[in-house]
Amino acid sequence: MSEMLHGCLPDTEYLEVTARSGRRFGVWVTTPPGYTDSTDPLPLVYVLDGNWTVGFTAPLVVAQADPYLTIAPYIQVSVGYAGEEAADWAQIRNRDLVPPGEPVGDDTLATLRAARETGAMTQEQVDAYLAELTASRADAFLDFLTDELHPLLRSRLRVSDSGHGLFGYSYGGLFALYAWLRETGLFASVGAGSPGVASVDSQVFTLVEALPEPGETSTAPRLHITLNEAELLGEIPFYRGMARHVLAVVERLHARGRSERVTNALLRETHVTGVQASFLSYLKTSHRR
Repeated sequence: MSEMLHGCLPDTEYLEVTARSGRRFGVWVTTPPGYTDSTDPLPLVYVLDGNWTVGFTAPLVVAQADPYLTIAPYIQVSVGYAGEEAADWAQIRNRDLVPPGEPVGDDTLATLRAARETGAMTQEQVDAYLAELTASRADAFLDFLTDELHPLLRSRLRVSDSGHGLFGYSYGGLFALYAWLRETGLFASVGAGSPGVASVDSQVFTLVEALPEPGETSTAPRLHITLNEAELLGEIPFYRGMARHVLAVVERLHARGRSERVTNALLRETHVTGVQASFLSYLKTSHRR
């Protein structure tokens, strides 16, 4: 079930979709300049954490009309949460963006303890945050995107048969890595911004090791990974650890011979400010004409 409403962002409509699981998602659909004057079908670029990221990323849809860039036309689909869950998106996202069986790393536990001790989080909030992490179902969320939301949008919009993209940041970046490793066939390119690989025992490493040997003509989606300087070199142990794990993923992709379609960029941002720069880096690198 879905209902389309006019959004508060230019050229954006807000859609609420109830999945077969009963969970309800908020979806912002942003069309590019000239969309109403054209009949051409366009690919969709899915952006995760819509409750947070839509305001940073949706305005960049105009970049595809920038004569100095070579960004291919696209429709942006920002996916988040609706109703009462919208206020708790920062913890509920753990359920949908983290791979099943993902361990809760020591750095994560230490960060949560520090947040509780400083008063940044209550014990109740810490418990709720961990509860979602220990019941994570990125597999179910990926199935929702590919098997439910995408067909629904194809029935409502002029959608091309190929060229679709996926972008996620932080735990959304972890999900993007997971989706790339799953190779669903829907996405031609994937952007993983500051992926939240928070443990040396992450499921991502297991999936990398399980990748088949590369063929002579790889059809794997393009993958663009970004990190921020402040994560690599800053004072926060959690982000330094996360960055080390991401670099280890890149090393293992090289070792497996699967780095041919992988690009990367180091941005002069923090973990919070990097989302827009990371998305633009993905567009300019992986979603080009």
